[in-house]
Amino acid sequence: MKTTRQTRREVARLFRACLVSGLLDENRVRGAVRQIVTFKPRGCLQMLLLFRRLVQIDVARRTAKVDSAFQLPAETRVAVEKGLAKSYGAGLATSFSQDPALIAGMRIKVGSDVYDGTVEARLQAIQESFA
Repeated sequence: MKTTRQTRREVARLFRACLVSGLLDENRVRGAVRQIVTFKPRGCLQMLLLFRRLVQIDVARRTAKVDSAFQLPAETRVAVEKGLAKSYGAGLATSFSQDPALIAGMRIKVGSDVYDGTVEARLQAIQESFA
């Protein structure tokens, strides 16, 4: 299914209309989808697919996942959240999880950005350098 430039422009305009202070407003997103479904413009299925993709990208960009080998103390969690908010702005949803396979250190993933400071990653890099 091909999308026309006009359809992409319309979807981008609709997406921008759903932003409030740079953050996606859930009620506006629902309203936009309702508007597309109600009026059924030409290529509405393609519009919905493109719009969903833009929303998914924005949600991923506003979600941070922090993995560490052990439970992080509260002050470390706060420091990590402050650092991420400074780098990526307010409105970032942060989740923390444990993964003993990391051995030590932490891995932070925000959208498509990955910051890996784990021993596991360093050992893997050393192993690949010998291969």
